[in-house]
Amino acid sequence: MIGSLQGVVGAVGEDTALIEVGGVGYVVQAGARTLGRLGVGAVARLFIETHVREDAIRLFGFDSEEERAWFAHLQTIPGVGAKVALAILDAMPPSILVDAIALQDKAAFARANGVGPKLAARLSQELAAKQGPKGFVSLAAARAAQPNGGSGGARAEAVSALVNLGIDSGSASRAVAAAAKQFDADAPAPELIRAALKEVSR
Repeated sequence: MIGSLQGVVGAVGEDTALIEVGGVGYVVQAGARTLGRLGVGAVARLFIETHVREDAIRLFGFDSEEERAWFAHLQTIPGVGAKVALAILDAMPPSILVDAIALQDKAAFARANGVGPKLAARLSQELAAKQGPKGFVSLAAARAAQPNGGSGGARAEAVSALVNLGIDSGSASRAVAAAAKQFDADAPAPELIRAALKEVSR
């Protein structure tokens, strides 16, 4: 299985890119945000999700392992195929997607192409009831949760603090996601915790 490709961008199409690696050109399907960052003739690295079927092998490319993992995870929801999963990630990068799940924000999901009201409701409910995506993304999440791990670390620390106070993890995640929206920039953990506690008490 192909985990990633690093090579020269040979061409960029409407929904695919040609990545040339060691004399072999790989046709990779990708979302608009990923394709928009690729320049013909430039070196690029894409994380790959491989779909093998009887009649075809399809490669889907992403800027990060986190996006690739979410792409696979989204397709565990009935009614979500590769096309819809790509559209969701185009509308919501992982950081925004995590907040939408925590807040069960149906409207955020409905903004993605191909996602109607019923599917948006199913996505917000069922993803909130599941654990996050599996794969190498867990390594990145573990690093983010360490001190000085950036905004991801601050959020993880805030959620952990609320859970330690006896708040269930789902409510803690929703409170922290709501609290984070109050700050223009990434807030340190103590400020997030204070704001999240106010959210819980409402």
